[in-house]
Amino acid sequence: MVNYETQVCTACRADAPRATQTQIEDFLHEYPNWELLESEGIPQLVRGYTFKNYAEALKFTNLVADLSEREGHHPAILLEWGKVRVSWWTHKFRGLHENDFIMSAKTDQLYNP
Repeated sequence: MVNYETQVCTACRADAPRATQTQIEDFLHEYPNWELLESEGIPQLVRGYTFKNYAEALKFTNLVADLSEREGHHPAILLEWGKVRVSWWTHKFRGLHENDFIMSAKTDQLYNP
């Protein structure tokens, strides 16, 4: 098992190595709350989180935003009453990179319903 929570994102280039199918499958096995979905032809790691109210969901959204600023890697975040949906992928090459696994795992660490 790879401990993604302790890793940091690396600067990503357009020619950076994409995640392999095996890496993706291993990640999804270790982090079963995440899904692999495709949007506009782009594979993404997606997870929904639930909260007691809008204020708690907003607090979590801000924690994810702060984390993504520190790491220099940014997700799509959908905030609703009592729900937050986070989608990670590497925008530079419209696919998955190890950074997406790192950030997904770190996002899970922030979740404290």
